[in-house]
Amino acid sequence: MNGSRWGTSAAVAVAMVLGSLALTPVYATSRWLPSTVLAVLAVTLSGALVRAVADRSGRAGSVLVELAVPVVQVLVLLTTLTVVFAPGRAVLGVLPTTGSTADLLAVLGSGFVEVRQQATPVLPVAGLVALATLLVGTLTLVADLVAVGGRQPAAGTLAVLVLCCVPVATTTGDVSLLVFLGPALATALLLWADQRMRLADRQRSGPGVLAGTGALPAVRLGALAVLAGLLLPVVIPTLAEGSFTAGLDSGAGPGGSSTGTSLDPQAALRGQLTQPDPVDLLRVEVDVPDPAYLRAVALDTYTDDGWGIGTLEGSRSTADDVLLPLSRAVPNRAVEARITSLAHDDRFLPLFSSPAEVTVADSDADAWRVDPTSGTVFGRQGTRTAGLTWQELAREARPTDEQLATAAALAADDPVQQAFTALPDLDPRVQTLVGQLTVGARTPDERVRAVFDFLTDRANGFVYSLSTSPGTTGDDLADFLERRRGYCEQYAGAMAVLVRAAGVPARVVLGYTPGQLQPDGSRVVTTGDAHAWVEVFYADLGWVPFDPTPIAGARAVNLPWATRADVAAAESAAAAAPTSAAPAAPSAQLDRDDAFSPVAAPGPTGGLPWAAVAGWGGSGLGVLALLAAPGLVRWAVARRRWAAGDPGAVWDELSAVATDLGSPLRATGTPRQLGRDLLDRTGPAASAAVAVLADALEREVYAPAPAPSPGLVPAARSVETALRRSSTRRARVRARLLPPSLVTAARDRLRTHRPVRAPHTA
Repeated sequence: MNGSRWGTSAAVAVAMVLGSLALTPVYATSRWLPSTVLAVLAVTLSGALVRAVADRSGRAGSVLVELAVPVVQVLVLLTTLTVVFAPGRAVLGVLPTTGSTADLLAVLGSGFVEVRQQATPVLPVAGLVALATLLVGTLTLVADLVAVGGRQPAAGTLAVLVLCCVPVATTTGDVSLLVFLGPALATALLLWADQRMRLADRQRSGPGVLAGTGALPAVRLGALAVLAGLLLPVVIPTLAEGSFTAGLDSGAGPGGSSTGTSLDPQAALRGQLTQPDPVDLLRVEVDVPDPAYLRAVALDTYTDDGWGIGTLEGSRSTADDVLLPLSRAVPNRAVEARITSLAHDDRFLPLFSSPAEVTVADSDADAWRVDPTSGTVFGRQGTRTAGLTWQELAREARPTDEQLATAAALAADDPVQQAFTALPDLDPRVQTLVGQLTVGARTPDERVRAVFDFLTDRANGFVYSLSTSPGTTGDDLADFLERRRGYCEQYAGAMAVLVRAAGVPARVVLGYTPGQLQPDGSRVVTTGDAHAWVEVFYADLGWVPFDPTPIAGARAVNLPWATRADVAAAESAAAAAPTSAAPAAPSAQLDRDDAFSPVAAPGPTGGLPWAAVAGWGGSGLGVLALLAAPGLVRWAVARRRWAAGDPGAVWDELSAVATDLGSPLRATGTPRQLGRDLLDRTGPAASAAVAVLADALEREVYAPAPAPSPGLVPAARSVETALRRSSTRRARVRARLLPPSLVTAARDRLRTHRPVRAPHTA
């Protein structure tokens, strides 16, 4: 491969690395970048090596080589993805096998699930990093094929444009100007490579380094591209993150109409659970040996889009006495705690339930507010928990089973009943399930227990997993109840909806389990302790927590009134069994992933993984369609011109063919001059056909009413055949796959391609 093509390959590699910097605001850290750079280098280097081998063997430009380059690049990209993300079942951890390909598909599938679950900036978990690597690698392959194989580096900027569209479509709020600098420099580099290649092809090198390489014009174009990339984001108006929902930051108070948050609490919970390494968030010193959950925020509104934070319009300062008084009818215990933020940085203050007093050190008395309806404590005017320590005195409710069982139903017009049973239209299958579960239930507690027991009985096949495949119904709740596989937010959200559908007030609460006990008696709460559970409202008792999620015993909180159905069944069986009985059957197991799985869980079924086959097949067809698009467009244009059959259309087509073959005709001239140009390219064999074409053009230019030209199209077809035969095989392949005439036509669409009429002479 000559030096020019090596240089173009290098330009593509550097440009795609620079262009990939557009993905920076999409990810929370830069852990996605190394594998992306590796994919870019693998694709461009493999293509350059294949072309270099072809040059040495004298087969440069052959159809076989042009087809072999993208095939080799696809295989190299697959190998790179396998080495980074699924080396376990690959040969020597490198060469893909059927098993490693299945593993890779599973990683990519988990990435698509993460796309649905996380909000930007996302944590760089394996699935999302694999998707970024695949995207950038595929775009690099297309850019390399267009820039090096098709000798159109400027067209490769489209790949950079695709990368720029990703943060535009996925992020919210302001983006740093530096994010646009990488794609702008990538565009400048590809324009320079395009200018250099064009000047080299036309042999117009002049004195001086810059003039000889064509860098001087490209520097001007590149400077304009960089300037536009930096200035346009400043000129185009944007909304900062949370501009529509800035209530929490501005400090909601009495009289406020609504309060929102720029944080998606559910996505944040998901992100904490999927962190590769747990991060210490809080240190908790508490005076009871079995503390309950640390509440952060309550999600009390449910719409078609899922659970969300309602209005906090009734909030008041935490400096007030008895923040959240507990009902006198419910037994309780005093809990005193000192909580210190280690890496916790949020506007929501984690606290034990029913706080009576809260004191935040080094913070204004009115900086923190409490919403009595939801029990959420939050900072106003940008106040956050980072670096703070707070003291809490709480009264933790401890209701008895008898109190819960005898609690009466709320009146239909009760504000709590109306607000916390509100639901959108549910999937008919969900409504049917609620009816089946609560048939015969007479009291609110019986309806709540029916739903709770359904979700916590392992005989029903519910599995805890942080990695779930997308459903097929378009309804997340129906999908979860059908697949019965999910993590805490899905369990809690499902139970709260089912309880509401049964006519009992309920809400979802996000926060943390109490963490791991340390040698000094304190507890450390990490990102792995993030959790979601349900609170149900009982008349005269208040909000009572239930946890339907089958988490590990070390993390679970003991709720005596809400024993899981599978645990209760096991305890009953153990109490009834004689001492000489055979060993009990194995109980449900928790794997290292904290994933609950039934003992009799079915193994994988045989047969082809049709979903994976369809995914890869669809992706392959999409890439092939993208590669074939220029040739198909050029074929359609040629067909239209040949169908027209007039001298102007025929000449436009022959001029386009010559441009595609790398030997463009002059833009102006008399028909005889244009005919001589054609003869120079086709040779004497096409002289008769060229004469027919020149005669037809001459009559059209000079005759007041030109007569039809018989035999024009067959003659022009003969000239086209002669043009193609006189060109190299490489030029013919490029003309079919990446016709340059399309670029020329787009650039000169306002100009005529027909010969200019010569002035009449006396």
